[in-house]
Order: sequence, then C-alpha cells, then structure tokens
Amino acid sequence: MNTEVTLSRRTILLMAVVTGVIVANLNFIQPIENLIAADFNLSKAAVGLLAMLTQLGYAFGLLLIVPLGDIFDRYHLIQFMMLLSIGSLLLAFWAPNAGVFAVATTLVGITSVAPQIIIPYAGYLAPSLQRGKVLGMVLSGLLTGILLSRSFSGLLGSILPWKAIYLIAAGIDLIFLTIVHVQLPRDVRGHQALKYWPVIRTLPKLFTSQRALRGAAINGFCLFGMSNVLWSTLAFYLAAQYHLGSSVAGLLGLLGIAGVLAAPIIGNLVDQRSPRLTVGLGMVFSGLAFGIFWVLGHWLLGLIVGIVLLDLGTQFSQVSCQAIVQSLNKQASSRNNSVFMFSYFLGGSLGTLSATWAWSHAGWPGVCTVAVGFLLLAIGGHLVIGEPQRLTTD
Repeated sequence: MNTEVTLSRRTILLMAVVTGVIVANLNFIQPIENLIAADFNLSKAAVGLLAMLTQLGYAFGLLLIVPLGDIFDRYHLIQFMMLLSIGSLLLAFWAPNAGVFAVATTLVGITSVAPQIIIPYAGYLAPSLQRGKVLGMVLSGLLTGILLSRSFSGLLGSILPWKAIYLIAAGIDLIFLTIVHVQLPRDVRGHQALKYWPVIRTLPKLFTSQRALRGAAINGFCLFGMSNVLWSTLAFYLAAQYHLGSSVAGLLGLLGIAGVLAAPIIGNLVDQRSPRLTVGLGMVFSGLAFGIFWVLGHWLLGLIVGIVLLDLGTQFSQVSCQAIVQSLNKQASSRNNSVFMFSYFLGGSLGTLSATWAWSHAGWPGVCTVAVGFLLLAIGGHLVIGEPQRLTTD
C-alpha cells in the first residue's frame, strides 16, 4: 500500500471536513434545549433526557455498527451510514410531538457514526510515526464540527423555527455525501473473512485483554462526560444568570477554536513525547475549567476562560486516546475504536443526564459537583491503569 498516494493531504482534509459535518448532528440539540422545552411543553429534565438519547443512540451505534468497518468495505459503509443519517434528520424535522422527536433524535445518534469509521481508516492508512499527527488533523475536523454545530444551531434557533435546523443539516449532509462518493479513496484491504456476530463477541475480550484500551476508554468516558456537563446545562445557566438566549450559547461554542488549533500540536506531542503526559494535561485543563466555572462562573469572563480550558482538556484527551487506540492491533482498528468511542459517548450521555438532573435540584453548584465526580474517576483510572509512555509502532 502506498500511503503517500492513498493518504494525501487532500484526502486527510476531506476526512476531517466530513467527520465534522456528520458529528455536528449530535450537538444541534444542546443550545436550543429551551426552545424545544417550550415548543413541546417539557420540563428541563425531560429535554435533557432527549439530549441524552442522541448521545446514547450514538454510543450504541458505535458498539453495533462501527465494528462493521473491520468486515465491510469502508468506502461504501461510510456512504450508507450518511444516507441513513439524512433520513433521521428529516424525521427530526417532521416530528409533530415529543415522542416522535425522541425516536428521531435517537436515530440521529445511531446513524451518525460515519466519523468513527473514517477515523480508524485514517489511522490504518497513516504511517506509524505520523499517526498522531494525522489523527490530530482529522480530529480537528471533528472538534470543528462539534463547536460550529452549537453556533449553527444556536444562531439559527434565534431567527428560524428550531426544526429548520434539522432540514438544513440534511441538505448539507446530502451535498457532502455526493463529494464523498466521488473523492473518498476506496478501501485497499480487500475482502475480510469475518462475520458480524463473531466480531461483536470479540469486543469484551478486546477491552479486557488490552490495558491501553481500558485506560483510554475510562479517560474518554470521564473527560467527555465533563464536557457534556457544561454544554448540556449552559443554555439554562445563561438564561437564569444573564437572561441570554440560544444565540449566545451558540457563540460561546466558537471558543472551542482553541482546541481545533491545538489538535495537530497535541498529535505531535503524543508522537514525540508521551500519551501519558498529554492525557494528564487533559485532566489538568478540564479540572481547572470547572474550578473557574464554580468560583467565577457568575462573571461572563469566567465562563469564557473556563470554556477555552475545557475544550483544550477535551481535545488533549481525545487526540491522545485516539492515538493510543489506533496504535493497537490494526486488524481490529474499527473494533478498538468502537470500544473506546462507546465508552466515550456513554460518559457523554451520563454527563448530560446527571448534569440536567443536578441543575434541576441544586443549580450551578450541583452541576460543578457532578463534573468533580467525573474528574476524580479519571484521576483514579490514570493512576491505577495508566497510559503507555510511548505509542507502539508497526
């Protein structure tokens, strides 16, 4: 395989953009939770449950669909999942009541897993000594999609009916499906002599037999959980503390540009220094962020500084853990990624649910307390299981 041709800079850019466009589907709901609650006459806890369903659906899509990347041609699988995702977005746009929207938002989560098929494909094609850098670039696209989705959703929600966001997103995804069909490289692996259920049954063994995978899964669970603790309650806090709407929640999402710019640098640090170091830095940044939210969150400047630190911490964690996971057995790269990302979004959904519950019962201090719980669990995993000092090479 000629990776210089197969994984050109143009190909990496395409992978980064597509991952960002598709992952955006998961986060449209966060800045507009107040609008959805008002439209469907739901409590804040109930609309928090809807947001959790999106991420829980994504987690199970990761567990049950992403392993197909080790069996089937990834070029066709990515396009098939994009097509299903477009259908789910159209169902969310049409949803006449909260029940149908709950089904739709769950399906949006389940079907928006193409980025997690693309990421191990990029890791598979990348030369071992450049894997962290390549994954950092692709994950920059992922994080860009996450932060722009919040801004996109928040701003459009302030000027259009909130359901229109899902219709516009379906149209954008259709455009990129066409581009992917023309430009994405074909899968070079050939036929894989694997069957679905035997592959699924290997997932627990992959988790228990690979210490590095366990450490990455626990860290991802905790730090993405911390990230969602903020983003699932920020719209409520802005409305209560500052009387600000969804547009401001969306604009604050743009602060994540710091994490986007840092991702390739983080990838280089992972390659040249140590993933254990960069994972530790992720916990430091995330912990500092919630310390600032708790003490200075009643000032807008405190929120801004904390959001920048939290996005940096999340990105340090994700780039480091993805580099660790993709340095393991390349023949099981999709399954390893499935285990890691299932844990990652399971933590995100638990962060969403527990934070909205804490907001309803204890306000902002309760939200910050939930984040501290995730941080303590992350520190425990870091000390007990740990991460490798260096990545393995091919």
